[in-house]
Amino acid sequence: MKSALIIGSGIAGLASALRLKKAGFSVKVFEAANHAGGKLHAFQLGDFRFDMGPSLFTMPHLVDELFLLFDKNPKDYFNYIKKETVCNYFWEDGTRFSVPASEDEFVQKASDQFNVEENRIKKYLARNKEKYDLTADIFLNKSLHKWSTYLSFTTLKSLSQAYKLHLNDTLNGVNKKYFDNRYLVQLFNRYATYNGSSPFKTPGIMSMIPHLEMFYGTFLPKGGMHQISQSLYQLAVEQNIEFHFNEPVNEIITEASKAKGIKTKKGDYFADIVVSNTDVFTAYSKLLKSNKKPARILNQERSSSAVIFYWGIRKTFQDLDLHNILFSDNYKEEFNALFNDKTLYNDPTVYINITSKQEKKDAPEGCENWFVMVNAPGNFGQNWDTLIAELRKNLINKINRILKCSIEDHIVVEEILDPRKIETKTASHLGSLYGTSSNSKFSAFLRHSNFSKDYKNLYFCGGSVHPGGGIPLCLLSAKIATENITAHD
Repeated sequence: MKSALIIGSGIAGLASALRLKKAGFSVKVFEAANHAGGKLHAFQLGDFRFDMGPSLFTMPHLVDELFLLFDKNPKDYFNYIKKETVCNYFWEDGTRFSVPASEDEFVQKASDQFNVEENRIKKYLARNKEKYDLTADIFLNKSLHKWSTYLSFTTLKSLSQAYKLHLNDTLNGVNKKYFDNRYLVQLFNRYATYNGSSPFKTPGIMSMIPHLEMFYGTFLPKGGMHQISQSLYQLAVEQNIEFHFNEPVNEIITEASKAKGIKTKKGDYFADIVVSNTDVFTAYSKLLKSNKKPARILNQERSSSAVIFYWGIRKTFQDLDLHNILFSDNYKEEFNALFNDKTLYNDPTVYINITSKQEKKDAPEGCENWFVMVNAPGNFGQNWDTLIAELRKNLINKINRILKCSIEDHIVVEEILDPRKIETKTASHLGSLYGTSSNSKFSAFLRHSNFSKDYKNLYFCGGSVHPGGGIPLCLLSAKIATENITAHD
């Protein structure tokens, strides 16, 4: 039986382990933490439960299919509900808009509220779908680093219609071509943050992201986001996948341009295949120290990071749902501060996630668990204590203005996560949430491949490699990596 070693038990590491097990490999997973899941973790703060990391769940079929690989009923392990409201948006001037899950309802509602022709919105959404249909098979389901990907009818068809992808426009530029309404432009600009980028830099192809959200919908797992990783871990244990917790990998063993195994504090392990689910920058700087570095990849701009306040709130807010956005009054200046000045903007966009809206056990009766996040630059050695103290004042003032409350009077417990801690806890270079940013026209092509070009039998998965960050793309990275492995088996 062939053997595989997985470095890291994030969502992509778990998916890779399961796919390789199904392919007949014996699999061992090595994890520095004492639990599986990576960023998909949870914690208890007093009487409140919080998901620590990703809060948006879409394309749940990508999780379900991992259970189906083993002829298991996903519902025996993992259940979720579809939200009727995708997100609530709030602006400083009192404008509010709730995005319904139905695309037809969205078109009608947005047309009425923002005085935009329905046909204009439909054309925009149709073009977003067309972009997805043209590129999904290439960008999301295959390696961009193999010639075979480009020697197919699908690829040639997509390339012949590349003019439809808006690669020469920014996302903001595309949105302004379709809409002269600043609310709709800002609403659709926000989707750049789904991969840690700026709407004023990322290419217009990224307008296909709202199509994914509106077509597939948004969901909340029963038990919270943590259940995604924990259900997959349960399945992995049942399939006799071996986990080594509290055992960080110190080195990937290479010999004659081939990955042979790994080194940990407990010894050396050897196998036919090594799969790294750690940040690719960390992999090269710490696990492949004496080996050749892909300078172009490692010097790419990193995605944004975040500052997250976990607040137990002794109050309920009827105007809020699972996903809520309080917009900055000057989006362009906010992203200029993040990516150019490497600092926090004084009027940040505030994202509030409240799982207790559905999962009542996540907070005591009459209370809510607030996951309050603002986009942040990476950790470049800023004075974070000072920045966070000022940020806390600014976001509390913003929440109070928009929601007409005194939120500071209702905070009963608090924990803070910042780029320094994200970098330390997740080994993500500079604390980036999505690996590299997508702030250039060819950024999709520049992400690290799912296999090593220098070392046979070494593969990569996770948010820092192709096709990108976020739960769905991490799951697809595992699928691409393991398909590369089994194709050579």
